[in-house]
Formats: sequence, structure tokens, C-alpha cells
Amino acid sequence: MSPDVIILGSGMGGATLAAALAPTGRRILIVERGERLVDSPEARDPVAIFGRGHFKPRETWRDARGAAFNPGNYACVGGNTKFYGAVLLRYREKDFRPLRHMQGTTPGWPISYADLEPYYSQAETLYRVRGALGDDPTEPPHSAPYPFPPVPDEPDIAALRSAFAAQGLHVSSLPLGVDLDRWLARAPTTWDAFPDTTGAKSDAESCGLTAALKHPNVTLLTGTRATRLMAEGRRVTGVEVECDGRREVLTAPVVCLAAGAVMSAALLLASASDDHPRGLANSSDQVGRNFMNHNLTGLVAWHPFRRNRTVYEKTIQFNDWYLTGGPNGEPLGNVQMLGRVTGPILAAEGNLPPWLARHIADHSIHIMAMSEDLPDPESRVLWRKSGGVVLDWRRTNVAAHDLLVKRLKQAMRRAGWPIVLSRGFPKSKPSHQCGTACMGDDPTRSVVTPDLRAHDLDNLYIVDASVLPTSAAVNPSLTVAALALRAGDHIRQRLAA
Repeated sequence: MSPDVIILGSGMGGATLAAALAPTGRRILIVERGERLVDSPEARDPVAIFGRGHFKPRETWRDARGAAFNPGNYACVGGNTKFYGAVLLRYREKDFRPLRHMQGTTPGWPISYADLEPYYSQAETLYRVRGALGDDPTEPPHSAPYPFPPVPDEPDIAALRSAFAAQGLHVSSLPLGVDLDRWLARAPTTWDAFPDTTGAKSDAESCGLTAALKHPNVTLLTGTRATRLMAEGRRVTGVEVECDGRREVLTAPVVCLAAGAVMSAALLLASASDDHPRGLANSSDQVGRNFMNHNLTGLVAWHPFRRNRTVYEKTIQFNDWYLTGGPNGEPLGNVQMLGRVTGPILAAEGNLPPWLARHIADHSIHIMAMSEDLPDPESRVLWRKSGGVVLDWRRTNVAAHDLLVKRLKQAMRRAGWPIVLSRGFPKSKPSHQCGTACMGDDPTRSVVTPDLRAHDLDNLYIVDASVLPTSAAVNPSLTVAALALRAGDHIRQRLAA
């Protein structure tokens, strides 16, 4: 029997949308190209994860110059959330309005923070977020408290919190989706970049998908890749998929694309036809454009005679330079802890001898600076029949990010960590990708409506980070979940009608 709704992708957007639609009783089919992760020794082996890339998909993208690289996108049930740092932050109120930066002004959103706030609260409940209100002056209004108290600081992180506070910084607990006791029971490691194979992380599989699959009307189809969307007039008429070398066409009255900012854009572009020569949902020529991915720099603050005894480390943040801090008061960005960097991780990521990597890792604190990447129509995802995905990412707002890194280095030195090494995240790690099918009111300048329906097609919705008009300077996962819940309300009303 044909489904009523097809959802392509089981990451944060697709799984959350499925959870929102499941109670309707309508037949929902979730199509995922990967399989479920199973527990294995490699799941907590830093050499396997960071050195050998054990869990990375065996696929190749190309950059604008044609150079091939293996992307940091994962193909599995739950998508990239299976490996994420479980940080579930809300965008700040001002992120939804035009905001002047050192090297440009963001366009603002077609909806306000107030429009999304109830869905943020619902998403925090669904994803069992642990946090606390009151310490961060940039925290926007909440209609409900966090459902669980924050993950506790380890002693060395509590000391760092105090050292930052002594500098006048407003340190707060990171809102996290992790059951700490359950996570540590498997192995004493951080959760950042380690796969969740025991349900201890609040990822798309363990929360959104689990909630959806409690309903008998929801089906998950794994190992099945969508290769093309077919359309006639203003309707998607079929989804061509490939499984075990066989191709077939799936149909449903409503199709929801949630494959992620890169792969959703690539699929729409690969679906070009005589009726849609630029690609599907692309009369505006905006599909694939405005790719954003945050400016991210990891810092290793080293003291040769001071040990870091932490296991997981990633529990605090501060946003004192989030909305100000530039030469004329421009925003700089967010500061948050990295997951614990151990010797094997540092050896693999920094190409260091194991003995040196172990010494530095054991005598350092690990923290991250995150700045907004502004939308640029020339920063884009392309599709080539001969070569597949092409990612032409053009970083923006670099001056603000460099200033944020400089300020953070000073703060780390004042906190008692005198030698601060830094390294920007490479383009091969599009972990916070967004913006390639932006929402907007004007169909000539955007791809989807504020309800996430494609302007060009009456039965196609795009429900992932590709719809974000701006990247802000916080992790996008919770915003994607909130938008999926909001879109779910709209689709439920449509199905009822």
C-alpha cells in the first residue's frame, strides 16, 4: 500500500518530522540510504574513528578546483546526529533579524524567534535536553524550563569556569542531549564525534525516530538511496530510489526532503528535466546557493606542568562576544568546550608523534571558537553528472572570527594555560552545513515558504538545515528540530483537510 507521506532522510529534520506526523495515523515511509549503527569495538576507538575514518561513508566530493575529498558526512540511521556533540542550543532572538557584522549584514528570517519559541520548547522535551537558565545574558525567552538539569562539570572544567568568571565572563552550562551515566557505562570517553551505539545520546535515532516508530503507521526503509525526484507541473509524482542495485519509483501525496544541506541540494539539482532545466524547486536559481558552515577553530591550551584529568570536558560555554565585541560593536561568536582531545585523537588530527600528542593532550584544555558564516550566493553546492557533488564553499566573516580566536586565546592565558595552539576546521568537515534551500516569502529569492513547502511544488517540503536563511553562531541541530515540528503542524493540517 502506498504511503501518504515519504520522508527522505532520518537525520534531525526527517526523524523529528516523522515524530510530529506519526500520531496522525497516516502512512509514513522514511527512506534512509544508510543502515543502523551497531555497537562494535570501533565505536569507542579514537584511532579507528579519527585515524582510519572507520565510519565515514566511502564517497567522494570535489571542491571548486576539482580536487577530491572524503566528506565528514555520515550515511546511517540518525544521520550526522549519531556523531554530533549533542549541543542543543537555541538561536538568539537577534539572529532572526538583520544583523550587521564586520564584513556584511545578515538578511534576517521570514519568521521571528517568537514564532519558533513554542517549537524550541517541544524539541527540548523530545530530545531530553539538559541545561540551566539564568547564567547567559544572551539566552532568549523560554516558555518552559529545560526538562533536565545540566550535565555536571568535571573538577578541571569547574576550575576553568571559575577562572573565566574571574575575568568577568558570563559562563553557562551547555544545553546537552546526553545521558551521562549511560554514556560512561559503555566506556570513559567524550561523546563529541564518537558514534552513539547504545542510545545514550539524544540523537535523531534514539529520540525522534524512536518516538515515530512506536506508531504502526510508520515504516523505516534502510539501505535505499534516493537518486531523483520526478515532477509534473506543480507536483512531485515520484521518488526514484536504488536498493541492492535495483531501481524503483515510490509515490506519495506528500514528499519531504530531509537529506541535509548538501545532499538535499544535490538531489534537487540532479532532478533536472525538460520542465525543470535548473533542477527541481529551482525557478529562483537559489538551490545550492548560500552554503554556510560556520567558521570553527579548535584551540589546545597547553601547560607543560598542569594536567587535565577530564573524561568528557564538553559542559560550558560563554556568549559575551556573541552579539558584540567587534571594533564597532559587531558580533563575534560563541565559545564552547570541545570534547576531550586525547593523545590518539591529537596524533591523528595533528599528525604528531604519539608520545608528543599524548603529552600535549594530557596537559591541555580543549575549546572551540564559532563564528557566523554569512550567506553568499556564490558559496554553493553543485551537481555534476560525471563527478557528483561539488562543494564550492567560500568562507565569509573571517575577520570577526580571527578576532574571536584572539580574544579566546587571551582568556585562556589569563585562566592559567599559557601556550595556546589553534587550528581551523578544514572544508572536508561540513558538520554545521546549512543554507542551500533557504526559506523566504519571495519565491524569486528563496526556495521554500516559511512553512517549508517548496515555492514551485505544492506537495514538496524541505525539512533540514538547508532551509536556514542564516547560520547564526550556535550549533543548528535544535533549530532544525524546532522547524521540523513547526512544519509538522502545517503538514498535519493539510493532511486533515
